[in-house]
Amino acid sequence: MEKRLEGIRVLVTRPRERSEELCFLLEDEGAHVLHVPLLELLPPENPRPLIAAAESIQRYKWVVFASPSAVDALMEALREAGTTARLAQVRIAVVGPRTARAVEGHGLNVAVEAPEGTGASLYEVMRPGLEPEDEVLLPAAEEGRRELEDALREHGARVTRVTAYRSAAVSLPAETQELLQASPPDVALFASPRTAEAFLEVAGRERLGAARLVAIGPTTAAALTRLGLPVATVAERPTPEALVEATIQAIRG
Repeated sequence: MEKRLEGIRVLVTRPRERSEELCFLLEDEGAHVLHVPLLELLPPENPRPLIAAAESIQRYKWVVFASPSAVDALMEALREAGTTARLAQVRIAVVGPRTARAVEGHGLNVAVEAPEGTGASLYEVMRPGLEPEDEVLLPAAEEGRRELEDALREHGARVTRVTAYRSAAVSLPAETQELLQASPPDVALFASPRTAEAFLEVAGRERLGAARLVAIGPTTAAALTRLGLPVATVAERPTPEALVEATIQAIRG
């Protein structure tokens, strides 16, 4: 069977626990994968708001998750508060299939899933079931975008946004810097605006060479454009399979 990425050098910047399936699929297509995690996920500097939300989880009609990391952070807070069972009374909305799988992995049901990997898309599918004055809990990254929160507030929902986690750029080992300089990637995959910013912080745009850039969704694509990085393709869905297809499209033009 034809390997559609035979010999292509692909830079993957997601943390290892989020990218194993993606790397496998790329390698299965013949790609040489350079896996360079750029972000370290850390607990919030002030954990009290997250703990308080977990202690009173039953007051919310909705909990909205934009990432698996937010799911894990809230579930840990619920376990510590002894209120995990109460989450079953709350409607759960998610961005992306990976986040949905993270929720379902805890034995919970997803009420609403965004068809695209954006907060605006999630708001549109939530809107028919969202009443003014609904209490909505939004555990999010400290540096996460505000578009979903703003849309919910404009609708009249009472939104409690708490920091579930934060991210910090990690230094690249000298050997990785040398490898990027000696053999720049043909394609670079970015899965979040923060990852793109971190790459520029720790490596610099010159390390991308003439790589074609693939974004996991429109939000990341817009961030890359704002940073002056041209986007070759955008994945149709925020899934490993869609990222592989976007990589192939980027190479084939």
